[in-house]
Amino acid sequence: MAPTALLAVLVALVAPGLGVAPGCDYPAQRWCSSRDIAVACQVESRCPSLPHPAAAPVELSLYYESLCPACREFLVLKLFPTWLLLPEEMLNITLVPYGNAQERNISGKLDFECQHGPEECLGNMMEACLMHEAKDFSTYFPVIFCLESGSSVTKNLEACLQIYAPEVDSGRITACVQGDTGVGLMHHNAQLTKALDPPHQYVPWITINGKHTDELQAQAEASLLGLVCHLYQ
Repeated sequence: MAPTALLAVLVALVAPGLGVAPGCDYPAQRWCSSRDIAVACQVESRCPSLPHPAAAPVELSLYYESLCPACREFLVLKLFPTWLLLPEEMLNITLVPYGNAQERNISGKLDFECQHGPEECLGNMMEACLMHEAKDFSTYFPVIFCLESGSSVTKNLEACLQIYAPEVDSGRITACVQGDTGVGLMHHNAQLTKALDPPHQYVPWITINGKHTDELQAQAEASLLGLVCHLYQ
């Protein structure tokens, strides 16, 4: 008899008061044969050989501006190295390039004003379009790291793509930036930023598992790797 089946039989013998859970239509020898059956028969705690379900990743969202020095420092020196060090299933990152920008409707057309001027608005939109075109986080994040760590966020796109994501067409990103898609992406980022609760007061603004507190922000900036490892269950 298989060990898991034997364990289930022993459970039935030594714990006769346990009874059969409603919805359990399986004989005792099969109770520990799969997680679904163990759940149906309410005997999960008595089936130690069952694989544990994977823990949910820690969800980190970074609300930032492309030319903000503190944002660049956090992304380049804290967020990117932490992402490289951790297994993919531990950390899920969302990047929202908008920050303290202001959205305006001028004669029915959306326009954006950024804290560090028009070049920052261009950088924000370039990175939003890069994410839209590349789609896969592991493809576009190294490119954004390259842009933010370089001498110019807005002038190094071609070089960063050649190094980190040569399969991504820079022409499509340019078309996105110059067309309605880029404007739509920035409008979406504006809405995400305005929906923050509590409202953001500065950048970078970090949320962990959908929450922002001064303590979480300080911990993320001091030791992001330690924070993620502490929170990952």
